[in-house]
Amino acid sequence: MSDRKLKIVSLLPSATEIVAALGLTEALVGRSHECDYPPEIQALPVCTQARLNSQAPSKQIDEKVNEVLQSALSIYEIKTDILQQLAPTHILTQDQCEVCAVSLQDVEQAIGKLTDSSPKIISLQPNIIADLWSDIERVADELGVESNRLVEDLAARVKICQQKTEKLSAMERPSVACIEWTDPLMIAANWIPELVMFAGGQPLFASSGQNSPKLDWETLVATDPDAIIFMPCGFDIERTRTESMTLCDRPKWQSLKAVHSGRVYITDGNAYFNRPGPRLVDSVEILAEILHPEIFAYSYRGKGWERLE
Repeated sequence: MSDRKLKIVSLLPSATEIVAALGLTEALVGRSHECDYPPEIQALPVCTQARLNSQAPSKQIDEKVNEVLQSALSIYEIKTDILQQLAPTHILTQDQCEVCAVSLQDVEQAIGKLTDSSPKIISLQPNIIADLWSDIERVADELGVESNRLVEDLAARVKICQQKTEKLSAMERPSVACIEWTDPLMIAANWIPELVMFAGGQPLFASSGQNSPKLDWETLVATDPDAIIFMPCGFDIERTRTESMTLCDRPKWQSLKAVHSGRVYITDGNAYFNRPGPRLVDSVEILAEILHPEIFAYSYRGKGWERLE
C-alpha cells in the first residue's frame, strides 16, 4: 500500500513513534493529546483529551483515576468529530492499560459513530521487549512497509548491552528498585525488569510481563536496594524530581544504601521507559549507563537521566 493512500491516526505515543520509525510520518493525519515525538507530529490535529488533571500531585491523580474507573467511564475521551473530518484509513490504539491511553473499546465505539470512513484498527498489547519487535512487524505489515531492518537494528543495540554485561558476576550486578509511581508507591513491571537485566542489574519486586505491583514502604526499606531509579509514568525529568521528594521526605530514606552511595536516579519516564516503542532500546542503554558507567558511556545523562542530589 502506498503511503500516499494511507491516512493514519495514532492514539498511542509509542505507536506514533513506531509509525515514524517505519518512515510513515507523512502518512499520519491525527494523534492523541499525549503523542509528542517525533517533534514534527505535534502540529497534527489532536483526537483525544483526558478527564483528569495530569499536573495534580501523584496521590490526587491516582484517586481521580480510581474515581473515574469506578464510575464506569473512560479516563480519556475521543473527539469523534475530529476523526470524522480526518477520515483515517487506520487507527492505532492499545488493549493493555486503560490508565495509560485510549482503550480498544473506546476506539471501537468511536468508529461506530463515523459515517464517512471505516478505518482499520491496529491494537497493540506489549508486555515484554519481544512484543515490541512483533508490534513493529505487525504495524509494518498492516501499513504495507518493510520492518526487518528497523527490528534488526533495534535488537542489535539491545544485544550489545547484553553481551557487555553477561559476564558480570552476581556481586557485580546491583539490585535495582524502579519506581513507577510515588504515591501510592508502585514498582515498574512489564518490560522494565527485563531491561534492567539486559543492562546488568537485578530487578526487585516485579516480574517481566506482569502488571506493576504496589509496594509497602517498609518492604523497600527492609530490602535496601543498591540502586533506586525513579521513572514515573508520564513524567519528564523535572516533574520526576518533584515527585521523588514524596519518598525523600519519608522516615529512613536517609538510611538507605542507595542514598548513602549516591545511587538514586531520576529519569524521563515519559519519553523512554513508559513507552513500548523504539525508544525502549534507548531505555536499555540509559539503564546500562546508570548501572555500569565503567562499561557504558552513551551520553544520555542530562537528557534521559540525572543523579538525584
